Amino acid sequence: MAEIVNLRQFRKRKLRAEAERTAAENRVRHGRTKSQKQRDEAEQTEAQQRLDALRRDRPEHAD
Repeated sequence: MAEIVNLRQFRKRKLRAEAERTAAENRVRHGRTKSQKQRDEAEQTEAQQRLDALRRDRPEHAD
């Protein structure tokens, strides 16, 4: 005999699986944690400060 299936539950299960697949794709596409973003920003800021500290001031006009 055929198994009786509740169509409402079947649809919900299908929607959840599709949502999970979409979420997984988005995690791969945009996936960086907040701490990773903050660490990268801190490294960028530190590198810029190091560069600014080593920069020589140019005279504006050498008359």
